[in-house]
Amino acid sequence: MNINDQIVLDKKTATGEKVGRIVAVSISKKKGIPKSNVSSAKLIENHGIEGDIHAGKWHRQVSFLALESIDKMRAKGLPGLRPGAFAENITTEFLTLPEIEIGTRIKIGSNAELEITQIGKECHDKCAIFVKVGDCVMPREGIFAKVIKSGNIKINDEIRIIN
Repeated sequence: MNINDQIVLDKKTATGEKVGRIVAVSISKKKGIPKSNVSSAKLIENHGIEGDIHAGKWHRQVSFLALESIDKMRAKGLPGLRPGAFAENITTEFLTLPEIEIGTRIKIGSNAELEITQIGKECHDKCAIFVKVGDCVMPREGIFAKVIKSGNIKINDEIRIIN
């Protein structure tokens, strides 16, 4: 077992519940651009992240991508990629996001609750990342959710799968 395996094992509760954490929170005012990292944000019920262009009354209010997915793209020749570069709102660690089923509820921090609504997405226009390395993980490994219960979130908050 390597050190990374140990870290993942440490991120499970005594009952085996998977627990992740927020590595970054990112928002933008325009579509089609990398998002800017912020230290915290407010999730608004049935809307999304306050101040983010993708918020609204639809099923993709909040997007997630794992740091592990970003690392895959760094290994393909883009070492400078940062959280938010794929236009994801929440960058996670310690969760295998594409394995979380649609309809699953997650809790972030002390109050916020979301429901997973979509795994991956169709990429109509090839993004700058795809053009540079011939691949992009967001269409396969990004997930989307709607906000069920409002709450404030911040970097290092725990993400718990609650059903």
